[in-house]
Amino acid sequence: MFARLLIPTLLLATVPAWASDAGRSYITNDRTAARASLPFSEAVRVGKTLYVAGHIGIDPATDQAASNAEVEARQVMDAVKATVEKAGYKMDDLVSVTVYCTDLALYDTFNSAYRTYFHEKYPARAFIGVAKLLRGAHFEVMGVAVKSAG
Repeated sequence: MFARLLIPTLLLATVPAWASDAGRSYITNDRTAARASLPFSEAVRVGKTLYVAGHIGIDPATDQAASNAEVEARQVMDAVKATVEKAGYKMDDLVSVTVYCTDLALYDTFNSAYRTYFHEKYPARAFIGVAKLLRGAHFEVMGVAVKSAG
């Protein structure tokens, strides 16, 4: 079963920014040439539901995480927002968010940035401590959005 899931994902990196098959639409990694070759989609839309892949807050100029956790928290949320909006959704369409963090002492730092991306009601959320993330990042954020009516 894992092979069935992995093979279609690997093929997605070569399709245009939006591609569809069997009722699914894919947003590919097209922000930089390096990311365009990665074997996953930034998001996959099935019906009204958008599944947003994990994003880290990296500086596009250096391709590394910011050394300042506050800056990185904004960068990761900007990356999530860019993907959500590219798919035609709004941040308020997010119904569930998962945050992975390498230092739970940064909980309040992340929350101060996170709050500025939503209006009134927040999505359900998990904040999970992990030992390490790619490129030295402190945060990785993924989510699920459902298109609101209207």
